[in-house]
Amino acid sequence: MTADRPTVERGSAPTANPKMAEYTKPLPEITAESKPFWLACARHELLVQTCRACGAVQYYPRGVCAACWSPDVDWTPSAGRGRVYTFTVTHRTQARGFRDELPYVLAWIELDEGVQVMSNIVGVDPAAVKIGMPVRVTFDDVKEGLSIPKFTAA
Repeated sequence: MTADRPTVERGSAPTANPKMAEYTKPLPEITAESKPFWLACARHELLVQTCRACGAVQYYPRGVCAACWSPDVDWTPSAGRGRVYTFTVTHRTQARGFRDELPYVLAWIELDEGVQVMSNIVGVDPAAVKIGMPVRVTFDDVKEGLSIPKFTAA
């Protein structure tokens, strides 16, 4: 969590953020396949996909099952809890929007549903992040109607 962009817990109502207009990081490309995911994130809900044909769970949003290639995939709510699978702490960058938040943690999170999500870990001293650390989803409201899922210590 930063003083500029407070994060909001899963399921809590988003609040107006006066700094949203200043968001300078790249924004996600919202496609027809990913639109339900991003609409859920705007409501502070994390979704994964479940294949109706084979039962595989997947993340990131796709139009077909990565396991069996069936187009019969459905959106499933995630509990938003998991563990740090691996991570890196970035101490130097010249990338616009990122340099103001140094150091920051980029991590692979293994969700309890069994899929891995790449995201930032926020609200935790980067030196305290450990592999296996329990985490939960939180949302960064970056502009009206767009919230990005991030993770914090559970």
